[in-house]
Amino acid sequence: MSQSAQNDRSWSKWHLRLHKRLRQNKSLLPSGASILLAISGGQDSMALLRLIIDLQRLYKWKIEVWHGDHQWHSKSEKIKNELKAWCLENKISFHSNQADKEKVTNEQKARDWRYKQLITKAKLLTSDNVNFPCTRILTGHTATDRAETIIMNLARGTDLTGLSSLKEKRSLENNLELIRPLLIFDRNETLKICDKFNLPIWIDPSNENLNLERNRIRKEILPILNSIHKGADSRIASLAKRLESYNEDQKFFAKIALEICKVEQINSLSRAKIINFPNSIRQIIITNWLIMNGVKRITTLQIEEINNKISHKKPPGTINLHGGFLLKWNKEIICIAKNLS
Repeated sequence: MSQSAQNDRSWSKWHLRLHKRLRQNKSLLPSGASILLAISGGQDSMALLRLIIDLQRLYKWKIEVWHGDHQWHSKSEKIKNELKAWCLENKISFHSNQADKEKVTNEQKARDWRYKQLITKAKLLTSDNVNFPCTRILTGHTATDRAETIIMNLARGTDLTGLSSLKEKRSLENNLELIRPLLIFDRNETLKICDKFNLPIWIDPSNENLNLERNRIRKEILPILNSIHKGADSRIASLAKRLESYNEDQKFFAKIALEICKVEQINSLSRAKIINFPNSIRQIIITNWLIMNGVKRITTLQIEEINNKISHKKPPGTINLHGGFLLKWNKEIICIAKNLS
């Protein structure tokens, strides 16, 4: 880090921590990359935007901002317009999309809509400048979000994959990566960043809606856990990071086992071979195989059901899975395909 950066009043301990993380893992946000930031206007996303703007002088990124308006409340357009004005004042390219509120009626649909719009925008930015493709989409998820997600997935009933969600980096399409640089910070820190640098924060009224699952966890459950054990949310988030590494190890060994169980028929496994594995190993193999074949949501109870029904001496059968997939098996094989009925 240069002496001028050290002496700069705009350089803080948070800038330094993110800078160190990016130096440790240079594939997260390579120097000179074209990056698209998903900015809601809340404290987390504004803290992210400030840090990225300030680090730009070191990394020479091309920065674009995208904002999604879900139309969930009457102030949504006002927030968009004020955020746009702030970005233009700071010479940052601003893009936005407005959702049909009838089609984003819950958190999952809204999330799916946001990522679809972000991917489309990144592709458009790339087509506008093929020599400088947009390869990174950034979100302001923090360690606190990670803790909330673990609690939410535990309540739903999940496997190890669900407990190690919200990864720092994951592939979207082709060379496009989703990056979550703020997982090294918690929500208290993003608020301090906004206070320190006098950043505007736009409060989304829907964040107070306790009918939304994540809001109830944020407003009711995490405060109780933190009152019992101070810093519980940070330790839960740290667990997710450790489980992520453990999960990657499991995937590695599952791939080896899947090679043993492969048959000539596409998207199929040998039932005779897979049932010879120990019960717990079999569940890991099945989980990873389903994910590899495109099943995005699957619970621990479903894995246990599948594992039981393909066991020795159990009859042929079928199970419908999320996303329109049909799992079926006979005496010899287990296969998965899109349900066309």
